[in-house]
Amino acid sequence: MKTPWWFLHKTPLSFLLLPIAFVYYGIGRVVYGWRKMFAYKSRRKIICVGGIFAGGVGKTPIVRIIANFLDAPVVMRGYKRTAHTNNIGDEAAMLMSDGIAVHVGHRKSNIMLLNRQKDSGPIVMDDGLQNPSIKKDISIYVFDEGLGFGNGFLLPAGPLRETKKHVQNADAVIVIRNKNPKKKFILPDNVPVFYAENKTVSPYPHGEKLFAFAGIGYPKKFFNSLSGVVARRGFGDHYQYTEKDIADLIESARRKKAKLITTEKDWVRLPIDVREKIKFARLETKIEDRFFDWIKGKINANT
Repeated sequence: MKTPWWFLHKTPLSFLLLPIAFVYYGIGRVVYGWRKMFAYKSRRKIICVGGIFAGGVGKTPIVRIIANFLDAPVVMRGYKRTAHTNNIGDEAAMLMSDGIAVHVGHRKSNIMLLNRQKDSGPIVMDDGLQNPSIKKDISIYVFDEGLGFGNGFLLPAGPLRETKKHVQNADAVIVIRNKNPKKKFILPDNVPVFYAENKTVSPYPHGEKLFAFAGIGYPKKFFNSLSGVVARRGFGDHYQYTEKDIADLIESARRKKAKLITTEKDWVRLPIDVREKIKFARLETKIEDRFFDWIKGKINANT
């Protein structure tokens, strides 16, 4: 599904959807409260990395950094599992390619399984901040500075899963820097805020003409991070490419005399034989050093 165009702007349509958003949110809070009464408390510390912004903030690279730093396993739902990604989902495939132990499927069941192991180290939970069935020891909210709170409205009128005031429930916030920060993106003073930088590294030499395509929450972010782009094509988030899509992309790039390039998240969803013909741009993410001191101290304080 493509990200709705009104998520970043207050439009007549977003205002029309506000009553539905209020009803949807109200029902959700009732269900949340009921499920929270039966929340599971893990023996091992649970570090949940997610957010209130629905998709496209760049959470997976943050999860990868934290899991590698703590040498921790990751539990995740595994969205859009297919044969192309070994039935684990594109985000899980990305993490596993980095040597991280990833457990895909029902989060609570996987956490219970990990608790039976001798290891006492923390577990990183990818997303699930709105899932009250598991108690979190550390909750980290991730935002993209260029997206901020979007239009500030709740789903489906806007991109927010919860109201902005819920950011106060975070133990920490990680903000991914952007050249064009969103106006009116203000975070609570009482929550530690850490900043991260993204750098997109193209596998092609400078000056090469590129045909960029992506099926992520906000493809424009990827396109703008590259130089030499002469054509671009966006697909819905977690899009499953068909043989026709790939054939069309190859032919379109040939006509433009350009090289096809995509994201790593898209690349793992391509058939293996196609991956030899299409390259991905590597995303290098760096979180400021003081974050790692903070998380070590937080884990020790909660022990």
